[in-house]
Amino acid sequence: MHRLSRRCSSLSAVLRHAAAPRRHLAVPLLSSISSVGEEDAKARWYSVLSSEKSRNYQNLKKDLFLGKRYESTAAESAESNSTPSERYEYQAEVSRLMDLIVNSLYSNKEVFLRELISNASDALDKLRFLGVTEPELLKDAVDFDIRIQADKDNGVITITDTGIGMTRQELVDCLGTIAQSGTAKFLKALKDSKDAAGDNNLIGQFGVGFYSAFLVSDKVTVSTKSPKSDKQYVWEGEANASSYTIREETDPEKLIPRGTRLTLHLKRDDKGFAHPERIEKLVKNYSQFVSFPIYTWQEKGYTKEVEVDEDPAEAKKDEEDGKTEKKKKTKTVVERYWDWELINETQPIWLRNPKEVTKEDYNEFYKKTFNEYLEPLASSHFTTEGEVEFRSILYVPAFAPTGKDDIINPKTKNIRLYVKRVFISDDFDGELFPRYLSFVKGVVDSNDLPLNVSREILQESRVVRIMRKRLVRKAFDMILGISMSDNREDYEKFWENFGKHLKLGCIEDRENHKRIAPLLRFFSSQSEEEPISLDEYVENMKPDQKDIYYIAADSVNSAKNTPFLERLAEKDLEVLFLVDPIDEVAIQNLKSYKEKNFVDISKEDLDLGDKNEEREKEMKQEFGQTCDWIKKHLGDKVASVQISNRLSSSPCVLVSGKFGWSANMERLMKAQSMGDASSLDFMRSRRVFEINPDHPIIRNLDAAFKTNPDDQDALRAIDLLYDAALVSSGFTPDNPAQLGGKIYEMMGMALTGKWSASSGQFHPTGTQPHVPETVEAEVVEPAEAGTQK
Repeated sequence: MHRLSRRCSSLSAVLRHAAAPRRHLAVPLLSSISSVGEEDAKARWYSVLSSEKSRNYQNLKKDLFLGKRYESTAAESAESNSTPSERYEYQAEVSRLMDLIVNSLYSNKEVFLRELISNASDALDKLRFLGVTEPELLKDAVDFDIRIQADKDNGVITITDTGIGMTRQELVDCLGTIAQSGTAKFLKALKDSKDAAGDNNLIGQFGVGFYSAFLVSDKVTVSTKSPKSDKQYVWEGEANASSYTIREETDPEKLIPRGTRLTLHLKRDDKGFAHPERIEKLVKNYSQFVSFPIYTWQEKGYTKEVEVDEDPAEAKKDEEDGKTEKKKKTKTVVERYWDWELINETQPIWLRNPKEVTKEDYNEFYKKTFNEYLEPLASSHFTTEGEVEFRSILYVPAFAPTGKDDIINPKTKNIRLYVKRVFISDDFDGELFPRYLSFVKGVVDSNDLPLNVSREILQESRVVRIMRKRLVRKAFDMILGISMSDNREDYEKFWENFGKHLKLGCIEDRENHKRIAPLLRFFSSQSEEEPISLDEYVENMKPDQKDIYYIAADSVNSAKNTPFLERLAEKDLEVLFLVDPIDEVAIQNLKSYKEKNFVDISKEDLDLGDKNEEREKEMKQEFGQTCDWIKKHLGDKVASVQISNRLSSSPCVLVSGKFGWSANMERLMKAQSMGDASSLDFMRSRRVFEINPDHPIIRNLDAAFKTNPDDQDALRAIDLLYDAALVSSGFTPDNPAQLGGKIYEMMGMALTGKWSASSGQFHPTGTQPHVPETVEAEVVEPAEAGTQK
């Protein structure tokens, strides 16, 4: 153990020796270990070994192996020896840190222009605000604007603003200190002075937006002139460099009256950003609604007529013909030139008063923003104030997009998120809208959304959850307005395109069941051509009707011909037809509507409100033994055989158990490509065979049981009756070929002799009925090969 103590002290000494001359290097974490000396190491080991006085060495070895904690530590030893500790500041390898910032914070290179334009906008906002109290800052009558010039030949982009600019010290503080935001300091100063207006449009807050320029640039030059200084300074920095330079601008041609000019020297692989068309596209996508005009240097052209030189041969010919007067020939050419062009709209439509915006304005904005050619079904323009403040315009499209199913993929890029009018992202995965409302399109603009440093990812927070609830509520109000419109065709069009989305909402969003349910539409037994709402169903209910009845099938035709519907049709009770695969699951998740429970008429224990206990008792006494006889013959195929209260014309039906799959659900689950056979057997419900005691077939079977329960024809009739009920109830027979054989056999028995010729029947001349002769069989002994019989 003494050897271990010496080794530990040697390690400490080595670390102390290695760290001493390198304190100026990046992040010298190990140097702090050297503050614990050799005596400390010895004291630490001694404190552990001193416990041998109370127990033997084997126990100590066991405890150390098991990881028991001993309170004697190096820190306590340092306190006991009162050795002073040394504190060091974390250092950073600037080039490495810059590389991490550039390549880790931003996932998309093209956001560099958004960040730099946002910085320019902040500079203009600061000047406008300070100019109110310090008019001398605006002595240079220069317009407030941002200008972007691209040189595609040399791969250079120049961004110039006429904002507040920077002094030499501000260059050092803002650009020389990573993650220090000049905008954030400005806002803090305004807050401390208590003179700030409640509404500010400053965008920056993290202090790293400027460095996004190195996403695409090898070298960045910043030339800036502040109205507070008489000199213009130039800041230059390169990617992967740990230093920068600042100098005074002496070239008269490069002087600017006020503001900042950024010159980006693009990397070889990123020179495509220097095309004017690419710049225009990025500005329109990210910074279209910045509150200051943005100009780009664009190539333009106009047409003009120019004279064409006449062919000498034609001129000589005209002279010979004596033509003295001739008309000069011209052609149309396009004259090219370069000029500034305004790119952005300074006033977003969502910031305007809704009373001042016309329907045509909303439709034009919708078509332009989302590249649509049809007008939307509805729009909603609103402002939310209070705990969370934001502005938004939402739209319901006229048609669902073709070629893809938005229910499966929630990332539809239909919601464009802006923060202080700067586009942030349209790539969301349910943060602002649930999956079933992914068809809703619109813009959301907020000043205080919780974004991460890259501004590309919306952080989950209480504010986002509140925004989501309010957006969903507004979307439902908009859809409800379509359903209550006088033009019924609008909602029919909506339901045809987006009805499945709302049904999915019944499954995924229990909190909004009360908002979704009034918007649902279904066919019914009394409305086979036009779907009805649940409100219309409730209005048509009978006075003594307690539940909402439904049947799930693959089509309206199958649903209206199902035997489950017979007694309900006689009583004029309306039944909803659930013909979409998602319908049954949606209704089961709703459970009830306006205190009326949903009841599947294909399940057991159906209560139609007309129970007659005396008749039921009589039927059980009369047919009870017959039911037991049928159950004994069918065996495990059915759970029980009962007297039915839902049949009137059919002899029998096969109903599902109360808590298992219905026949329709079983059919759908079998059709799943990734279905699990074991779960199919588990969820398959118990089947109850219900018979109609008033039907002739059942009465004949009852008579057969009472006379000869072992009659094979009667037992075959029970098998065929079960298979027929299996098919008519919506189930799939396990052996279709066997079912076909039983049907053929019964047909043969029924048709035997029905159309056969009798002995007195007329036959054509020369023909007689063929009567087979009785031939006795002859026994032939086997003969050997090669012999004759």
